[in-house]
Amino acid sequence: MQNFIQYLKDTKGEMKHVNWPTKSQTVAFTSLVILISVAAAFLLGVFDAGFRKALEVFLSR
Repeated sequence: MQNFIQYLKDTKGEMKHVNWPTKSQTVAFTSLVILISVAAAFLLGVFDAGFRKALEVFLSR
């Protein structure tokens, strides 16, 4: 039990050294992640539709 309490104290001390992002950085990075995710989903959808259409054409012959 003593080791666990020491672990919690050490963790609390280390958390003081963390360089937390500002609110504007958090908003900017979150927006960037959402934008990249939407763009990737769009591109994957386009490729999927293209490959599906190509496969339909290939199999209909």
